[in-house]
Amino acid sequence: MSHPVFARVYQRLSVAMDRAGAAEHRRALVAGLRGRVIEVGAGNGRMFAHYPPQVAEVLAVEPEPRLRAAAEAAAREAPVPVRVVDGLAEALPATDGEFDAAVAALVLCSVTDQATALTEIRRVLRPGGQLRFLEHVTADTPGLLRRMQRLADATLWPRLFAGCHTNRDTVAAITAAGFTIDHVDRFHFPPTGPTGPASPHVRGHAHRPAE
Repeated sequence: MSHPVFARVYQRLSVAMDRAGAAEHRRALVAGLRGRVIEVGAGNGRMFAHYPPQVAEVLAVEPEPRLRAAAEAAAREAPVPVRVVDGLAEALPATDGEFDAAVAALVLCSVTDQATALTEIRRVLRPGGQLRFLEHVTADTPGLLRRMQRLADATLWPRLFAGCHTNRDTVAAITAAGFTIDHVDRFHFPPTGPTGPASPHVRGHAHRPAE
């Protein structure tokens, strides 16, 4: 799955986003994790620096070749062991119940089939395993912003941003996939400046219930 133009843009954009406050959200997202972690859609590896030392290993899955190469370079500087592999969220290269936690950061907006991706994440987590998510989502109230999102998704936005959608109700999709939501923070990003279709964000925890 190659998106070379988007990959070049995203590498620069992700650095600017971290400087604007995304790095703090990344750090909070993975705080307290331990054991084996799968990161779905690792991009260029901007999350790796924030994993706490209690994490034994990260399997970082990224399908885009240019971003995967950047993630491999970032993995060499990471404070915990990180193995970067090719793969899709809808068909994760892992066995059932293999991981203690999964991390999805700014990826569930762009997967081809969100429901299948979340089912796969649930499959590779052990019962009780955590899903940590940081995503931009549909506006939480009807109005102009939600109409802007629907218009963006129906026109150029997915083409410009490698299949990204701004109008997905990702929290509802996580619940529908069989997770229990433990906590959700809603916020706009960036915190200053004009509001755009991708401004509404969530950061939260969910878990796969014990069966």
